Amino acid sequence: MAVLNRIAGFADEMATWRRHLHQNPELGFDCYETAAFVVEQLRSFGVDHIEEGIAQTGVVAVINGQGDGPVIGLRADMDALPIEESSGVDWSSTVQGKMHACGHDGHTTMLLGAAKYLAETRNFSGKVALVFQPAEEGPGGGKVMVEEGILERYNVDQVYALHTMPGIEPGGFHTVAGPVMAAVDTFHIDIQGTGGHGAYPHETCDPVIAAASMVQAIQSIVSRNHYARDELVVSVTQIHTGSAENIIPDKAYINGTIRTFDKKVQDMVWRRLEGLVAGQAASYDVEAELTIERGYPATVNDAEKMEFAAEIAREISGVDQVKTDRAPEMGAEDFSFMLEQRPGAYLFLGQGEGPALHHPGFDFNDDVAPVGASFFARLVERAQPLGYEII
Repeated sequence: MAVLNRIAGFADEMATWRRHLHQNPELGFDCYETAAFVVEQLRSFGVDHIEEGIAQTGVVAVINGQGDGPVIGLRADMDALPIEESSGVDWSSTVQGKMHACGHDGHTTMLLGAAKYLAETRNFSGKVALVFQPAEEGPGGGKVMVEEGILERYNVDQVYALHTMPGIEPGGFHTVAGPVMAAVDTFHIDIQGTGGHGAYPHETCDPVIAAASMVQAIQSIVSRNHYARDELVVSVTQIHTGSAENIIPDKAYINGTIRTFDKKVQDMVWRRLEGLVAGQAASYDVEAELTIERGYPATVNDAEKMEFAAEIAREISGVDQVKTDRAPEMGAEDFSFMLEQRPGAYLFLGQGEGPALHHPGFDFNDDVAPVGASFFARLVERAQPLGYEII
């Protein structure tokens, strides 16, 4: 494994940063202490420019290389999850009900490690824009940062990000060209019937049986309305209704998630949901309102940039440690908003066996932080070598 020597030299310092972040998790856009810590480190490295307060607590830092050239963007997410930690590590969360269960403390640390190295060496042309983003876990800090114009303001030419992944060998990289993570939409169905006594159902318009029928019908979207090779998930995840065993309620609520990679498949699901909900409501003589919230789009890797990133990964971790045919994940990621605007790539970095992401026992593997930092640093040096000419 060819971790850059300088980065290996401050690996212990990176572990200290990461464990501090792990002990002090923050949620959503409220990453004030995390952003302040990031800015403090960036200033100590001597970066050339720092902009704070983007998307409330996001940070963009710029490091100038030697001579003219394009701008490459590197992104890390900073937010944690509303989970009570059970890892038992000495640096466990000190905030009740919050923890870094998805490795964003490690992502931030790896980008800080790359920043420290790049600010010292500046062995590249053009500039690098370091993007520290809040609210990846929801409601979408990446989208807000894009809407607030960071890609245009800093003339970012291409963008890259890493995500830690349990179950992949430590230091291994997995990715794929094209869709790597799914688009996510959320649907809500509010059913209005006529309630009454459970002993006299003929006097009611029962929303419970309508809800049950809708849930059954929704399952047919995947099994009967789409081509089997087009990846699709439609999951009903909540049904709420009723208050007692002898009361037929007047309302019911259904909630669920839609995961797609293809816009045509996504449109088909929306259309079928509308038809099924309306049809089932008419069948049971109730009223039903369907609301669909469009969430993160699919995370789509540019084929050329993915292969370039894979070359860098092979240089850092070895050929056998890099896999470029990983099956797309049905999870979602708001780095997708940046990849919609600029070519780039998103890769998973292995951290070995252990609890899954979003598990209360999860903890980022500090041993792989220098690998990720080295990947980011070499990516910049190889993408924008000294003597780079803008044509």
